[in-house]
Amino acid sequence: MSSYDSEEVNEEITRCPFPNRKEGEMFGVADQLLGASRIKVMCEDGTSRMGRIPGKIRKRMWIREGDLLIVKPWEFQADKADIMYRYTKTQASYLHRRRAIPKNLDVF
Repeated sequence: MSSYDSEEVNEEITRCPFPNRKEGEMFGVADQLLGASRIKVMCEDGTSRMGRIPGKIRKRMWIREGDLLIVKPWEFQADKADIMYRYTKTQASYLHRRRAIPKNLDVF
C-alpha cells in the first residue's frame, strides 16, 4: 500500500456553510415546486413558507423537491422567504452525520 492510497482514505473533508442565526437564516426543505422561481419550503421552526429563488442561485443551480436549503424569512412578511443556499446530497448527508439538521427536517 503506497502513501497515495492512505491519503485517499482520509480525503473526506466537506466544507458547507451553516445558516447565520444573527441574520435570521435557518434550515428548510423544498416541499413543492410552484413555478416562476417560487418554492414551498418547510422551515425548521415548523412554518411552511413561500420561498423565492433569487437570480444569483436560479442561474447557477437547480433546486428539486426534498433538497436541504438555507432560507431567510422576510422581516415584513413572515410567510415568505428568500432562498440563500442549496446543499448538495453529499453536504446534506455530512450534516446529517454531524447531527446539525433539526429533527423535524432530518429526512436524509
